[in-house]
Amino acid sequence: MITFASRRRRNIAILVLLSVLSGIVYTIYTLSLRHPNFISGWTLFLIMLLLALYNVRKKLPFIPLASSSSWLQFHIYAGFFTSVLFLLHIRFRVPNGTLEVILSILYLIVFSSGVVGILISRSVPARLTTRGEEVVFERIPTFQRHLRDELDQLVSHALSEAKSAAIADFYANRLLLFFAAPRNFWWHIAQSNRPCYALINEFRALNRYMNPDEQELASEIATLITTKDDLDYQHAHQALLKYWLFIHIPLTYSLLLFSLVHGVAVYAFIGKI
Repeated sequence: MITFASRRRRNIAILVLLSVLSGIVYTIYTLSLRHPNFISGWTLFLIMLLLALYNVRKKLPFIPLASSSSWLQFHIYAGFFTSVLFLLHIRFRVPNGTLEVILSILYLIVFSSGVVGILISRSVPARLTTRGEEVVFERIPTFQRHLRDELDQLVSHALSEAKSAAIADFYANRLLLFFAAPRNFWWHIAQSNRPCYALINEFRALNRYMNPDEQELASEIATLITTKDDLDYQHAHQALLKYWLFIHIPLTYSLLLFSLVHGVAVYAFIGKI
């Protein structure tokens, strides 16, 4: 039985072997006064095309072309292999020319977003189990509305029964904005509860101005604040898990398109010599 660790060692060994072989082939072609950039360029393009097909494979799970996990492993290690081909193709130098610079920037963004995506996909699912109840991303706005409705009822009750405006004033000044939409995105990504603690402590500081009825309502509102913050935590991490692809995938197709333009330009230039 192949374990995850043994599979990783095997894939890394294959990646290293292919990288070394690519360097050897490139050196041989260079010494023989041939054009190794044609080989590295077309190989790089074809691998990137295969990598782009992974998104198609995910949308068509019924197609019997290996398992999704196998495609993912290929996608990861082939992606790292493209960095070797890219460095060989640009001859380890800073690109010059508008098209080369655009291509290089696109590649670096796509590659970097892919690496970030690996880190996100490895860390976020575990994080989601640590705070609050896991909810479907599309249902988070519904839960937010329910929390706002509960808060509105408590504030209305405070005005009508407790005969005091302390809670209503804090609601208007601080809580209304907090409950209006997901908040503290980057604080949640950084695994920090500081904004929530600060808000609750600020609210609890008003206890000395409240009568017993208000203090009871304030305790319920503090619970709603914590629940809302947990929901924001779920939203932040699930959004990160979903939306990094909105950078990676469109730029991948842009990279392929510009690569074709680059290839056409190179062959057109050679034809004029």
